[in-house]
Parts: sequence; C-alpha cells; structure tokens
Amino acid sequence: MLLVVNAGSSSLKLAVFDAQLQAVLSGSVSEIGVHARIRIGNVDHQMPVVDHNAALNVALGIIEQAGYPVAKFTAAAHRVVHGGPHLTAACKITPDTLAQIAACVPLAPLHNPANLLAIHALAKLAPALPQYASFDTAFHATNPDLATTYALPADIRALGFRRYGFHGLSYAGLVKTLRYQMDGQLPHRLLALHLGNGASLCAIRDGVSVATTMGYSPLDGLTMGTRAGGIDGNAVLGLATLHGVDGAADILNRRSGLMGLGGSSDMRDLHTARTPDARFAIDHFCYWAARHAGSMMVAMGGVDAVAFTGGIGEHDMVVRGAIADRLAWAVAGLPVFTVPAAEERQIASEAAAVQQAEQ
Repeated sequence: MLLVVNAGSSSLKLAVFDAQLQAVLSGSVSEIGVHARIRIGNVDHQMPVVDHNAALNVALGIIEQAGYPVAKFTAAAHRVVHGGPHLTAACKITPDTLAQIAACVPLAPLHNPANLLAIHALAKLAPALPQYASFDTAFHATNPDLATTYALPADIRALGFRRYGFHGLSYAGLVKTLRYQMDGQLPHRLLALHLGNGASLCAIRDGVSVATTMGYSPLDGLTMGTRAGGIDGNAVLGLATLHGVDGAADILNRRSGLMGLGGSSDMRDLHTARTPDARFAIDHFCYWAARHAGSMMVAMGGVDAVAFTGGIGEHDMVVRGAIADRLAWAVAGLPVFTVPAAEERQIASEAAAVQQAEQ
C-alpha cells in the first residue's frame, strides 16, 4: 500500500493506492488553520484543525478506521511543486533532498513551504515510513535551452534565473492516459491545456515537453484564479516601488487573475454572476489561453491534437468552446480530448518505480 500526499497552503489531498496502483481511498482536508472541511471516503464533516500536522493526524486516523493503518503502507509519496535545476526526477526524500526543496521556496512561495510542512509532519507521525517526492517541474526538464533561458547576464543566469515550468505531474499523467487510450499511438504534436485555479499550456512532441507557459515560478503565462499571469517586468518593479516587495508579491499571486478582474477566483462564480466584470474576466482567461496556444504550436512546429485537463479544462464546456473557437483556424478537424487529471496516480507510479529500482 502506498500513501500519496498532495499539500497546498491550507489543504491536503490524500489517496491510498494498492499494489496494482489502483486508488482504494481518497479525500482531502481543506481550510486548515480554521474550521477545516474533511472529506475522506464516507467521512464528510467539519472540525477545528490548526495546522498540517494536525490535519495529517486526523486524516490518518480516518484512513486507519477505513482499514488502512500506517503500518500497512510501504511508502508515502509527495507532490513537490518546484524541484529547481537539479531535482528533475522522482526520488527518495533525504536530508539533502529536503535542503534542495527548501532552497526552491523563493521560486514557489505558495507551494514548496506547504509541501515541506506535509513531509515533516508525516515524518513526525510515522518516522519509519520511507517518503518519496515527485516534482511538477520535472516533466519540463526536456525543454531545450532556447525555451528555458532568459536573456539575462551569465552571472545572473548562474543563480538559477531561468524558465522551469509546472503542472508537470498533470501533463505526465495526461500523456500516459492518452497513450493507453490510443494503444500507444500518441499524437505527434499535442497541445495540452491544464486549466484550473492554476493554469498553463504545454507543447508536447512525441510525449515529451518542448515548451510551456509557466516560467521561473508558477506566476507566469495564462490568467489564473488569483495570479496575474504574464506581466511586464517594469510593471512588477512599479508595484514593488508602490507596495514593497511583499506587497507586490501578494498582489500578483493572491489578488490578481480572475479575482482581480471579476471579483472571484472561481470560474463557476463568474459564470453565475453574469456581470460585465465577470464576463470580461472569462473572456480574458480564454483570450490569453488561445494566444499562448499559438506560441506552443510554434515551439513544436504545428499541432495534431488538443487535450484539456484540470478542473476548468475537464468540466467547463463554455470555456473549452471559447478557447477552441479562437483556435479554429489551427485546430478545426483535429482530435480534441478531455482527460481527467490523475496527478495522485502519477505520483504513486513514480514512487513505485523508484522503490523498485532500489531493490
């Protein structure tokens, strides 16, 4: 049995996989730090949960009551958003791994701290349990230097300022799903769109990432739930001058995107609101997704199929249709897939592969 933990800043998603990598139980703890909502298996209730350590404690208790005690697990596997330039494949968590993940906190300030909290919390609760990490940046390690290099001085680039890309676990799972569904005949040039509270596009050629819209951090690229997406560097400097660095970071990461344009980070709320601002926010989201799609097509020399995934990508037919309409000149007549996100299963699969290689 294998436990997968996907930690957010105020949430935990958990899944239990059997030896055949089939999910036998899944759930989440949301709104950690306040009156948390716990949904695991048949359990659905609210209770005070002060931090990630308490959240894991509660979650593991419920999982044990469902018949899966920690003693049954052979390992735990975590999603880590940023692996930096060196952590480009799933690996066992060691003190050195933890140090490298911590070093990437400035690159993913909304994500890596939560990932570390979950790792440390589980180590306290189950110190003998081996832990593994999979990285959202790893799938994009195949991007060529032309796609990842910022036009900055060499001494600055040496500090790690480059494009990394994210949502890699989602894209890796998407490729695996499509390859299975198509009997191994994956489209040569696949335009993949992961659309959710975080959103990005990826140019996938023969199953390999050659370009993506996110960059040094998950802030760049598309309009997102609360993130601004692409913005002129001098505008960022202007915000920092007016509001300080921390204030500018808060505006760009937490108060912008759909929230800044339409008043909500939830696409469903915007559809319901039907206000001019809400309609503009939706149009902005779709326009920039389509505009960036043109860049991805150039990076892979055309397009043979399109695939949507993520919460919005899977469930919002209006948004999918609006993006497809803007791309009709390029994708009319091509296969268009909607692929359920399978990040937890991808994490489980990668951890199992590392475990097997250790034997």
